[in-house]
Amino acid sequence: MDRITSIETALVVGGGIGGMAAAASLAERGVSVELIDLDPQWRVYGAGITITGPTLRAYRRLGLLDQIKAEGAITNCSRVFRYDGTLVHDLEEPIIEEGLPATGGIMRPVLHRIMQGKVRSLDIPVRLGVTVTALDNRDGGVDVVFSDGTTGRYDLVVGADSVFSRVREIAFPHMAPAQPTGQGCWRISMRKPPELKGGEFYFGHDNPAGITACSPDSIYMWMLTRHEERETFMDEEELFVTLKDLLKDFGGSPGWIRDNMTRDDWINYRPLVAAMQPGPWFNGRIVLLGDAVHATTPHLASGAGMAVESGIVLAEELARADDVTAGLRGYQDRRFERCRYVIESSVRMGQLQLDHAATEEVTKVLESALDCLNAPF
Repeated sequence: MDRITSIETALVVGGGIGGMAAAASLAERGVSVELIDLDPQWRVYGAGITITGPTLRAYRRLGLLDQIKAEGAITNCSRVFRYDGTLVHDLEEPIIEEGLPATGGIMRPVLHRIMQGKVRSLDIPVRLGVTVTALDNRDGGVDVVFSDGTTGRYDLVVGADSVFSRVREIAFPHMAPAQPTGQGCWRISMRKPPELKGGEFYFGHDNPAGITACSPDSIYMWMLTRHEERETFMDEEELFVTLKDLLKDFGGSPGWIRDNMTRDDWINYRPLVAAMQPGPWFNGRIVLLGDAVHATTPHLASGAGMAVESGIVLAEELARADDVTAGLRGYQDRRFERCRYVIESSVRMGQLQLDHAATEEVTKVLESALDCLNAPF
Protein backbone atom coordinates (compact mmCIF):
# COMPACT_ATOMS: atom_id res chain seq x y z
CA MET A 1 0.00 0.00 0.00
CA ASP A 2 1.53 3.32 -1.14
CA ARG A 3 2.03 5.94 1.54
CA ILE A 4 0.76 9.50 1.28
CA THR A 5 3.71 11.89 1.22
CA SER A 6 2.02 15.21 0.38
CA ILE A 7 0.40 15.62 3.83
CA GLU A 8 1.29 14.57 7.35
CA THR A 9 -1.84 15.47 9.32
CA ALA A 10 -5.57 15.39 8.63
CA LEU A 11 -8.76 16.24 10.49
CA VAL A 12 -11.88 14.25 9.60
CA VAL A 13 -15.08 16.03 10.61
CA GLY A 14 -17.88 13.50 11.10
CA GLY A 15 -17.68 10.06 12.65
CA GLY A 16 -20.25 8.32 10.47
CA ILE A 17 -19.65 5.66 7.84
CA GLY A 18 -17.88 7.95 5.33
CA GLY A 19 -15.81 9.73 7.95
CA MET A 20 -14.61 6.51 9.54
CA ALA A 21 -13.77 5.03 6.13
CA ALA A 22 -11.74 8.11 5.22
CA ALA A 23 -9.99 8.26 8.60
CA ALA A 24 -9.00 4.59 8.43
CA SER A 25 -7.86 4.79 4.79
CA LEU A 26 -5.71 7.88 5.42
CA ALA A 27 -4.19 6.44 8.60
CA GLU A 28 -3.26 3.19 6.88
CA ARG A 29 -1.29 5.25 4.36
CA GLY A 30 0.77 6.99 7.00
CA VAL A 31 -1.25 10.14 7.76
CA SER A 32 -1.67 11.27 11.38
CA VAL A 33 -5.47 11.55 11.56
CA GLU A 34 -7.84 13.05 14.12
CA LEU A 35 -11.57 12.35 14.00
CA ILE A 36 -14.32 14.47 15.57
CA ASP A 37 -18.06 13.92 15.83
CA LEU A 38 -20.78 16.20 17.12
CA ASP A 39 -22.59 13.43 19.04
CA PRO A 40 -21.07 13.07 22.54
CA GLN A 41 -22.05 9.38 22.51
CA TRP A 42 -20.95 8.63 18.92
CA ARG A 43 -24.23 6.85 18.22
CA VAL A 44 -26.24 5.84 15.17
CA TYR A 45 -29.99 5.21 14.99
CA GLY A 46 -31.26 1.66 15.10
CA ALA A 47 -32.47 0.63 11.63
CA GLY A 48 -30.90 -2.02 9.52
CA ILE A 49 -28.94 -1.33 6.38
CA THR A 50 -28.79 -3.18 3.07
CA ILE A 51 -25.24 -3.92 1.94
CA THR A 52 -25.07 -4.57 -1.79
CA GLY A 53 -22.26 -6.44 -3.51
CA PRO A 54 -20.42 -3.22 -4.45
CA THR A 55 -20.65 -2.04 -0.84
CA LEU A 56 -19.33 -5.38 0.42
CA ARG A 57 -16.46 -4.98 -2.06
CA ALA A 58 -15.59 -1.62 -0.51
CA TYR A 59 -15.72 -3.09 2.99
CA ARG A 60 -13.42 -5.88 1.87
CA ARG A 61 -10.92 -3.17 0.90
CA LEU A 62 -11.17 -1.85 4.47
CA GLY A 63 -10.54 -5.35 5.84
CA LEU A 64 -14.00 -5.59 7.44
CA LEU A 65 -15.82 -8.10 5.22
CA ASP A 66 -15.37 -11.09 7.52
CA GLN A 67 -16.75 -9.23 10.52
CA ILE A 68 -19.75 -8.03 8.53
CA LYS A 69 -20.43 -11.54 7.29
CA ALA A 70 -20.15 -12.90 10.83
CA GLU A 71 -22.46 -10.34 12.46
CA GLY A 72 -24.88 -9.60 9.62
CA ALA A 73 -26.82 -11.66 7.11
CA ILE A 74 -25.51 -12.61 3.69
CA THR A 75 -27.55 -13.78 0.72
CA ASN A 76 -27.05 -14.36 -2.98
CA CYS A 77 -30.56 -13.54 -4.14
CA SER A 78 -33.13 -10.75 -4.15
CA ARG A 79 -36.67 -11.13 -5.47
CA VAL A 80 -39.19 -8.68 -6.88
CA PHE A 81 -42.87 -9.14 -5.92
CA ARG A 82 -46.11 -7.36 -6.58
CA TYR A 83 -47.40 -5.74 -3.42
CA ASP A 84 -49.93 -8.57 -3.01
CA GLY A 85 -47.13 -11.13 -2.68
CA THR A 86 -47.08 -12.40 -6.28
CA LEU A 87 -43.51 -13.14 -7.42
CA VAL A 88 -42.50 -11.09 -10.48
CA HIS A 89 -38.95 -12.32 -10.95
CA ASP A 90 -35.56 -12.81 -9.34
CA LEU A 91 -33.10 -9.95 -9.64
CA GLU A 92 -29.85 -10.74 -11.37
CA GLU A 93 -27.13 -10.00 -8.81
CA PRO A 94 -23.90 -11.49 -10.10
CA ILE A 95 -20.92 -12.16 -7.89
CA ILE A 96 -18.59 -9.26 -8.77
CA GLU A 97 -15.47 -10.65 -7.10
CA GLU A 98 -14.41 -14.16 -6.16
CA GLY A 99 -15.46 -14.94 -2.59
CA LEU A 100 -17.67 -11.84 -2.38
CA PRO A 101 -21.36 -12.31 -1.54
CA ALA A 102 -23.93 -10.75 -3.84
CA THR A 103 -25.78 -8.83 -1.14
CA GLY A 104 -26.62 -8.75 2.54
CA GLY A 105 -27.69 -6.65 5.47
CA ILE A 106 -26.70 -5.70 8.99
CA MET A 107 -28.05 -3.54 11.80
CA ARG A 108 -26.62 -0.03 11.64
CA PRO A 109 -25.43 0.02 15.28
CA VAL A 110 -23.55 -3.24 14.65
CA LEU A 111 -21.90 -1.87 11.50
CA HIS A 112 -21.07 1.33 13.38
CA ARG A 113 -19.41 -0.68 16.16
CA ILE A 114 -17.37 -2.71 13.65
CA MET A 115 -16.10 0.48 12.00
CA GLN A 116 -15.38 2.11 15.36
CA GLY A 117 -13.23 -0.91 16.16
CA LYS A 118 -11.27 -0.32 12.96
CA VAL A 119 -10.68 3.32 13.90
CA ARG A 120 -9.53 2.39 17.40
CA SER A 121 -7.23 -0.35 16.09
CA LEU A 122 -5.36 2.34 14.13
CA ASP A 123 -4.97 4.52 17.27
CA ILE A 124 -6.84 7.41 15.67
CA PRO A 125 -7.68 10.03 18.32
CA VAL A 126 -11.43 10.66 18.52
CA ARG A 127 -13.00 13.78 20.04
CA LEU A 128 -16.74 13.76 20.65
CA GLY A 129 -19.35 16.46 21.19
CA VAL A 130 -17.47 18.92 19.00
CA THR A 131 -17.57 20.29 15.46
CA VAL A 132 -15.85 23.11 13.55
CA THR A 133 -16.89 26.76 13.60
CA ALA A 134 -14.19 28.31 11.38
CA LEU A 135 -11.82 27.06 8.68
CA ASP A 136 -9.04 29.14 7.12
CA ASN A 137 -6.88 27.91 4.23
CA ARG A 138 -3.47 29.48 4.91
CA ASP A 139 0.14 28.72 3.96
CA GLY A 140 -0.46 25.16 2.77
CA GLY A 141 -2.68 24.11 5.63
CA VAL A 142 -6.00 24.76 7.37
CA ASP A 143 -6.40 26.68 10.63
CA VAL A 144 -9.39 25.26 12.50
CA VAL A 145 -11.52 26.69 15.29
CA PHE A 146 -13.61 24.10 17.14
CA SER A 147 -16.97 24.59 18.79
CA ASP A 148 -15.42 24.13 22.24
CA GLY A 149 -13.11 27.11 21.66
CA THR A 150 -9.95 25.11 20.96
CA THR A 151 -7.94 25.48 17.76
CA GLY A 152 -5.76 23.33 15.55
CA ARG A 153 -3.87 23.27 12.29
CA TYR A 154 -3.92 20.45 9.74
CA ASP A 155 -2.55 19.71 6.29
CA LEU A 156 -6.02 18.52 5.22
CA VAL A 157 -9.58 18.81 6.53
CA VAL A 158 -12.15 16.24 5.36
CA GLY A 159 -15.81 17.20 5.73
CA ALA A 160 -17.82 14.01 6.16
CA ASP A 161 -20.33 15.57 8.52
CA SER A 162 -23.66 14.47 7.03
CA VAL A 163 -26.18 16.02 4.67
CA PHE A 164 -26.30 19.01 7.04
CA SER A 165 -22.52 19.52 6.76
CA ARG A 166 -21.05 22.39 8.74
CA VAL A 167 -17.84 22.13 6.71
CA ARG A 168 -19.81 22.60 3.47
CA GLU A 169 -21.64 25.57 4.94
CA ILE A 170 -18.38 27.28 5.97
CA ALA A 171 -16.09 26.54 3.04
CA PHE A 172 -18.25 25.87 -0.04
CA PRO A 173 -20.55 28.84 -0.71
CA HIS A 174 -21.31 27.62 -4.25
CA MET A 175 -23.17 24.61 -2.84
CA ALA A 176 -26.74 24.47 -1.52
CA PRO A 177 -28.58 22.27 0.99
CA ALA A 178 -29.98 18.96 -0.20
CA GLN A 179 -33.50 19.22 -1.61
CA PRO A 180 -36.64 17.21 -0.75
CA THR A 181 -37.58 14.52 -3.28
CA GLY A 182 -41.27 14.36 -2.39
CA GLN A 183 -41.04 10.99 -0.71
CA GLY A 184 -40.62 9.86 2.88
CA CYS A 185 -39.13 6.63 4.16
CA TRP A 186 -40.62 4.39 6.85
CA ARG A 187 -38.44 1.80 8.57
CA ILE A 188 -39.19 -0.95 11.04
CA SER A 189 -36.75 -3.39 12.65
CA MET A 190 -38.19 -6.62 14.01
CA ARG A 191 -37.95 -10.40 13.93
CA LYS A 192 -37.63 -12.22 10.63
CA PRO A 193 -40.72 -13.47 8.73
CA PRO A 194 -40.51 -17.28 8.62
CA GLU A 195 -40.72 -17.55 4.80
CA LEU A 196 -38.13 -14.88 3.98
CA LYS A 197 -35.11 -16.37 2.18
CA GLY A 198 -33.35 -13.29 0.78
CA GLY A 199 -33.85 -9.64 -0.04
CA GLU A 200 -37.35 -8.73 -1.20
CA PHE A 201 -38.81 -5.75 -3.14
CA TYR A 202 -42.54 -5.02 -3.38
CA PHE A 203 -43.69 -2.78 -6.24
CA GLY A 204 -46.97 -1.94 -8.00
CA HIS A 205 -48.44 -0.04 -5.04
CA ASP A 206 -48.45 3.68 -4.27
CA ASN A 207 -46.06 2.80 -1.44
CA PRO A 208 -43.22 0.49 -2.56
CA ALA A 209 -41.47 -1.52 0.12
CA GLY A 210 -38.49 -3.78 0.65
CA ILE A 211 -37.13 -6.16 3.28
CA THR A 212 -33.54 -6.98 4.18
CA ALA A 213 -32.32 -9.66 6.58
CA CYS A 214 -29.86 -8.19 9.07
CA SER A 215 -29.02 -11.32 11.09
CA PRO A 216 -30.26 -14.92 11.18
CA ASP A 217 -33.38 -13.85 13.09
CA SER A 218 -33.92 -10.12 12.40
CA ILE A 219 -34.88 -7.88 9.47
CA TYR A 220 -35.68 -4.33 8.65
CA MET A 221 -38.40 -3.25 6.26
CA TRP A 222 -38.56 0.09 4.45
CA MET A 223 -41.56 1.67 2.78
CA LEU A 224 -41.61 4.80 0.63
CA THR A 225 -44.63 7.11 0.75
CA ARG A 226 -45.49 10.53 -0.60
CA HIS A 227 -44.26 13.01 1.98
CA GLU A 228 -46.81 15.38 3.47
CA GLU A 229 -45.52 18.36 5.43
CA ARG A 230 -46.80 18.67 9.00
CA GLU A 231 -46.06 20.85 11.99
CA THR A 232 -45.36 18.13 14.56
CA PHE A 233 -43.42 14.86 14.63
CA MET A 234 -45.29 11.59 15.03
CA ASP A 235 -45.04 9.97 18.44
CA GLU A 236 -44.44 6.22 18.85
CA GLU A 237 -48.14 5.33 18.89
CA GLU A 238 -48.88 7.29 15.72
CA LEU A 239 -45.87 5.73 13.98
CA PHE A 240 -47.11 2.25 14.87
CA VAL A 241 -50.75 2.80 13.89
CA THR A 242 -49.90 4.63 10.66
CA LEU A 243 -47.38 2.07 9.40
CA LYS A 244 -49.75 -0.79 10.20
CA ASP A 245 -52.45 0.94 8.15
CA LEU A 246 -50.06 1.64 5.27
CA LEU A 247 -49.45 -2.11 5.03
CA LYS A 248 -53.14 -3.04 4.81
CA ASP A 249 -53.03 -3.92 1.08
CA PHE A 250 -49.85 -6.00 1.22
CA GLY A 251 -49.41 -9.76 1.08
CA GLY A 252 -46.24 -11.82 1.39
CA SER A 253 -43.68 -10.82 4.00
CA PRO A 254 -44.99 -7.24 4.42
CA GLY A 255 -48.39 -8.69 5.25
CA TRP A 256 -46.78 -10.94 7.84
CA ILE A 257 -44.97 -7.91 9.29
CA ARG A 258 -48.26 -5.99 9.51
CA ASP A 259 -49.90 -8.84 11.41
CA ASN A 260 -46.97 -9.47 13.76
CA MET A 261 -45.42 -6.04 14.41
CA THR A 262 -45.58 -4.81 18.01
CA ARG A 263 -45.17 -1.50 19.77
CA ASP A 264 -41.80 -2.68 21.03
CA ASP A 265 -40.39 -2.81 17.49
CA TRP A 266 -38.26 0.13 16.35
CA ILE A 267 -40.16 2.33 13.87
CA ASN A 268 -38.89 5.48 12.20
CA TYR A 269 -40.05 7.92 9.53
CA ARG A 270 -38.14 10.69 7.78
CA PRO A 271 -38.56 12.76 4.60
CA LEU A 272 -36.06 12.05 1.84
CA VAL A 273 -33.62 14.59 0.45
CA ALA A 274 -30.90 14.32 -2.19
CA ALA A 275 -28.13 16.45 -3.65
CA MET A 276 -25.37 16.04 -6.17
CA GLN A 277 -23.24 19.02 -5.29
CA PRO A 278 -21.43 20.83 -8.12
CA GLY A 279 -17.67 20.88 -8.29
CA PRO A 280 -15.22 21.69 -7.08
CA TRP A 281 -15.54 19.34 -4.12
CA PHE A 282 -12.39 20.81 -2.61
CA ASN A 283 -11.36 24.30 -1.58
CA GLY A 284 -7.65 24.58 -0.93
CA ARG A 285 -6.91 21.90 1.66
CA ILE A 286 -10.59 21.30 2.56
CA VAL A 287 -12.52 18.47 0.86
CA LEU A 288 -15.98 16.92 1.15
CA LEU A 289 -17.22 13.33 0.89
CA GLY A 290 -20.28 11.23 1.67
CA ASP A 291 -23.67 12.83 2.27
CA ALA A 292 -21.99 16.21 2.64
CA VAL A 293 -21.44 16.26 -1.12
CA HIS A 294 -23.28 13.30 -2.71
CA ALA A 295 -26.43 12.63 -0.67
CA THR A 296 -28.73 10.03 -2.18
CA THR A 297 -32.02 8.32 -1.36
CA PRO A 298 -32.32 4.65 -0.30
CA HIS A 299 -33.69 3.35 -3.62
CA LEU A 300 -30.41 1.65 -4.60
CA ALA A 301 -29.24 0.94 -1.04
CA SER A 302 -25.97 2.64 -1.96
CA GLY A 303 -25.57 5.72 0.23
CA ALA A 304 -23.26 3.96 2.67
CA GLY A 305 -21.39 2.21 -0.12
CA MET A 306 -20.76 5.48 -1.95
CA ALA A 307 -19.41 7.05 1.24
CA VAL A 308 -17.04 4.15 1.94
CA GLU A 309 -15.83 4.16 -1.66
CA SER A 310 -15.18 7.90 -1.47
CA GLY A 311 -13.12 7.52 1.70
CA ILE A 312 -11.00 4.83 0.05
CA VAL A 313 -10.57 6.72 -3.24
CA LEU A 314 -9.58 9.94 -1.44
CA ALA A 315 -6.65 8.16 0.22
CA GLU A 316 -5.69 6.32 -2.98
CA GLU A 317 -5.55 9.49 -5.06
CA LEU A 318 -3.58 11.41 -2.45
CA ALA A 319 -1.08 8.54 -2.39
CA ARG A 320 -0.87 8.48 -6.19
CA ALA A 321 -0.38 12.23 -6.73
CA ASP A 322 2.73 14.33 -6.20
CA ASP A 323 0.84 17.20 -4.58
CA VAL A 324 -2.36 17.70 -2.62
CA THR A 325 -4.28 19.61 -5.30
CA ALA A 326 -3.63 16.91 -7.89
CA GLY A 327 -4.72 14.26 -5.40
CA LEU A 328 -7.96 16.06 -4.56
CA ARG A 329 -8.70 16.64 -8.23
CA GLY A 330 -8.07 12.97 -8.95
CA TYR A 331 -10.47 12.02 -6.14
CA GLN A 332 -13.20 14.26 -7.55
CA ASP A 333 -12.66 13.01 -11.10
CA ARG A 334 -12.98 9.37 -10.05
CA ARG A 335 -16.06 9.91 -7.90
CA PHE A 336 -18.16 12.55 -9.64
CA GLU A 337 -19.84 10.61 -12.45
CA ARG A 338 -20.36 7.45 -10.40
CA CYS A 339 -22.02 9.38 -7.58
CA ARG A 340 -24.06 11.44 -10.04
CA TYR A 341 -25.40 8.28 -11.68
CA VAL A 342 -26.41 6.76 -8.35
CA ILE A 343 -28.22 9.90 -7.22
CA GLU A 344 -29.98 10.53 -10.53
CA SER A 345 -31.07 6.89 -10.80
CA SER A 346 -32.33 6.88 -7.23
CA VAL A 347 -34.28 10.11 -7.64
CA ARG A 348 -35.68 8.85 -10.96
CA MET A 349 -36.94 5.68 -9.29
CA GLY A 350 -38.62 7.81 -6.65
CA GLN A 351 -40.31 9.98 -9.25
CA LEU A 352 -41.51 6.92 -11.17
CA GLN A 353 -43.04 5.63 -7.97
CA LEU A 354 -44.74 8.96 -7.29
CA ASP A 355 -46.05 8.87 -10.88
CA HIS A 356 -47.45 5.32 -10.40
CA ALA A 357 -45.21 3.85 -13.11
CA ALA A 358 -45.47 0.15 -13.91
CA THR A 359 -43.49 -2.31 -11.79
CA GLU A 360 -41.51 -3.36 -14.86
CA GLU A 361 -40.37 0.21 -15.56
CA VAL A 362 -39.14 0.75 -11.99
CA THR A 363 -37.43 -2.66 -11.97
CA LYS A 364 -35.64 -1.88 -15.25
CA VAL A 365 -34.10 1.28 -13.76
CA LEU A 366 -33.15 -0.66 -10.61
CA GLU A 367 -31.41 -3.47 -12.50
CA SER A 368 -29.59 -1.09 -14.85
CA ALA A 369 -28.28 0.95 -11.92
CA LEU A 370 -27.21 -2.14 -9.97
CA ASP A 371 -25.33 -3.38 -13.03
CA CYS A 372 -23.49 -0.05 -13.28
CA LEU A 373 -22.61 -0.17 -9.59
CA ASN A 374 -20.87 -3.51 -10.13
CA ALA A 375 -18.20 -1.77 -12.23
CA PRO A 376 -14.88 -1.04 -10.48
CA PHE A 377 -14.72 2.20 -8.52
